[in-house]
Amino acid sequence: MEDEIELEASGETRTAVAPEGAGDRVDAWLGKLWPDLSRSRVQGLIGAGKLTVDGALVTHAKDKPRAGATYELTLPPPEPAAPQPERLPLNIVFEDEHLVIVDKASGMAMHPAPGSMRGTLVNALLAHCGDSLSGIGGVARPGIVHRIDKDTTGLVVVAKNDATHAGLSKLFARHDLERVYYAVARGAPKERAARIENKLVRSSEDRRKYVVARNPETEAGKTAITDYWTVESFGQASGASAGRAAATLLECRLHTGRTHQIRAHLAHLGCPLIGDPLYGKQRAFKAEGPHADEAAEAVAAFPRQALHAAVLGFTHPITGDELRFESELPPDMTALVATLRQL
Repeated sequence: MEDEIELEASGETRTAVAPEGAGDRVDAWLGKLWPDLSRSRVQGLIGAGKLTVDGALVTHAKDKPRAGATYELTLPPPEPAAPQPERLPLNIVFEDEHLVIVDKASGMAMHPAPGSMRGTLVNALLAHCGDSLSGIGGVARPGIVHRIDKDTTGLVVVAKNDATHAGLSKLFARHDLERVYYAVARGAPKERAARIENKLVRSSEDRRKYVVARNPETEAGKTAITDYWTVESFGQASGASAGRAAATLLECRLHTGRTHQIRAHLAHLGCPLIGDPLYGKQRAFKAEGPHADEAAEAVAAFPRQALHAAVLGFTHPITGDELRFESELPPDMTALVATLRQL
């Protein structure tokens, strides 16, 4: 069967029927089919939920094309290169003429990206700060020095001028900051407190993920260092994990700032974050005790990775003042912990 391609005049929807022998990966096939879309662009659109096959969402770029199936790719309408200001609620915990500290809510991305140009922290800060933020650190991500994931909550710092951006960037490059996260994980690490130090590389099976390098001497990647302490253990696991805690509240202190560092490190230890859609094992939560069913329901219903950036401390790059900010656990994680404590 020949490829059936339909490109709407608006350029927003493309449809193709996969032939026999289309290839081993759907992203590679579509990238060859539509040369104006790079393979990475196709992967990004798949990750944003823009590709369906016979009406069902395609979630993995590595899926093999199904011969005879109809694939529909939705391209977002063209967006301006520069983010646009938006009046959005912000929890600002500190601000001066040089920088702003925000306690970010879950569901807010740090900066615009293809397919998601609105509703980000940058959009909100452009409205809040006005022209002073525009272009600092680049047009696409003005003011951004570091990032936390869209569904992670907690403290972030944003620069308001070039000198502050350069100074903060040096602090992050030297890892000369205090960054503490609280995480609620399935199960428990074997040691109650330890340092995790290894090299993280992109997963060959899922390019969205980072994993510990099997051959650190030969694989390209970056060293990642996390210290963790067990703050609290909850109940006893049942089944294959019997004898270990069913869940734990962990304090994680970053000595490096790699993408997905805590998420990847805890998954490597066998205790992924509760609610993590990418690194979490999707097996049923099993615990002993009269409140086990209630805890299992709370874990299954938790809508995001249970991770919170709780402490951010650093030397102000302009004034030299020592700054340190703390953020309490957000209500959803507080409620989750309260339920787990009943185990």
